[in-house]
Amino acid sequence: MELQISEAAAVSIVEQADYYGQAKDIELALRWEAAVDQAVNSLLTWPERGAHCRFHASALAGLRWIFVPGFPKHMVFYRYLHQERTIRIVQVLHGARNLATVLDEGE
Repeated sequence: MELQISEAAAVSIVEQADYYGQAKDIELALRWEAAVDQAVNSLLTWPERGAHCRFHASALAGLRWIFVPGFPKHMVFYRYLHQERTIRIVQVLHGARNLATVLDEGE
């Protein structure tokens, strides 16, 4: 199984860790990074575990999501490309964002 992480997802992960770190909570920043790593790596053994997104934009068809463990308002959005045996992490976002708009812009 191949794992691909989009630039947008990588930037989001790092920016969130930086945010926690700037709040002088390095432990939280490290816990964030470990939780995202755990969520992403869990998809390698169970790629279909994520729920299907229900966005109207056709560009977002086939997108799935899972929560980041320990950070229940943050979500990992990904595509499972069965034929290619690839998981593509599209974005990692806080659920309070306008998800469809942010994801559609990234696709």
